Amino acid sequence: MSTADKPEIDAITGSKIHPHEWDGIRELETPPPRWWVLTFAACVIFSLAWWVLYPAWPSFSGYTPGVLGYSTRAELAQTMAAVTAAQAPMNDRLAKLDYAAAAADADVMNFATAGGRALFAENCAQCHGSGAQGNVGFPNLLDDDWVWGGDYATLQATIEHGIRAANDVDTRQSLMPAFGKDGMLTREQVADVTQYVLALSGQTADAAAAGRGEAVFAEQCVSCHGEKGAGNRELGGPKLADGIWLYGGDAKAIEAQVWNPRAGVMPAWAGRLDALAIKKLVLYVHSLGGGE
Repeated sequence: MSTADKPEIDAITGSKIHPHEWDGIRELETPPPRWWVLTFAACVIFSLAWWVLYPAWPSFSGYTPGVLGYSTRAELAQTMAAVTAAQAPMNDRLAKLDYAAAAADADVMNFATAGGRALFAENCAQCHGSGAQGNVGFPNLLDDDWVWGGDYATLQATIEHGIRAANDVDTRQSLMPAFGKDGMLTREQVADVTQYVLALSGQTADAAAAGRGEAVFAEQCVSCHGEKGAGNRELGGPKLADGIWLYGGDAKAIEAQVWNPRAGVMPAWAGRLDALAIKKLVLYVHSLGGGE
């Protein structure tokens, strides 16, 4: 062998240096450790065994089922069936009781509120918050300031049919006119009635403007919001004589709502959730502290 044919040896490691070069980079011809080779071979053997035993390869019409016929979907179905069977006795008890009787039965109430909490987290928390504390435009369910009412029957009707839901003829409807946008009130009248509403809620207000706004309120707003802003549940008119607000309670937010009001939408859950699930939700929401 000529000197030119002899492999070049790395002075530090004593390994052969690969003759090829890539952008000035050269590498050693060091074989992988035996443990690595054996581990790699074991992984290959394991993967081949897995392909044979379990579902592995997709096809145009399905997948290879594997010798064992294992299915995560089937396993989930079995688990859900077992859970349903375990809950059946309590579900039957809950179904037979009215709301008051269910609330009086500690075992049933614990079961119902646990289920309602899970249903709330899955279906309601996105708008009302994980703790039902609400947000701007989404009602707080922890207080006792209800637009439509907070008793069991009213909560059930609200959940079943929603608020301004498009595909439910029994949905709750309450639409506030756009007093400013539609020219029903002037900018000055909207500013005056805003000051009156501020005064109703106990906030600092311009007395002269609030005095003028009282007349505007009596003419335009009392029918829905009630005398002195006490609210009107039959029409879904919110109470204005407290510190609880849906879109904000400062002068700017109130004036914006009078000028061109916003109106949120709550889905109708009847049909999406079965009657027992709605019952659990009602009991859970009622138990949060604001139920009547």
